[in-house]
Amino acid sequence: MESLTSAISVQVDAYDKEIATNILKKLGLNMSTYVNMAIKQLINKDGVPFEIVNPKHSRELLDALEEGAEIEKEIKAGKRVGYRNANEMLRSILDD
Repeated sequence: MESLTSAISVQVDAYDKEIATNILKKLGLNMSTYVNMAIKQLINKDGVPFEIVNPKHSRELLDALEEGAEIEKEIKAGKRVGYRNANEMLRSILDD
C-alpha cells in the first residue's frame, strides 16, 4: 500500500521557532520530523500527549492583585478616593 503525505502550514512566533529549531537540531531532529512525532503521539494517546494547565501567575502579578484588593478595601472604607473611569479621575484632579 502506498503512503500518502499531506502538507500542513502553521504560524508560530519567529523567536519560538528559532529556539525550537535549535533544540531540535541538538537532538538530531528537524521541525518536520518533530511535528510528525507529535501527531503520532496525539493519535496513539487519543488526546494531547502532555499536560495542559493554566499558567502560573508571576509573583509580580500576585503582588499587584493583592495591592488592588487592599486599595479596593480602602476605597470602600472611605480611606481612599476611587474612580469608575479615567475621565472621572481627570475631573477630580483638575478640580483640585
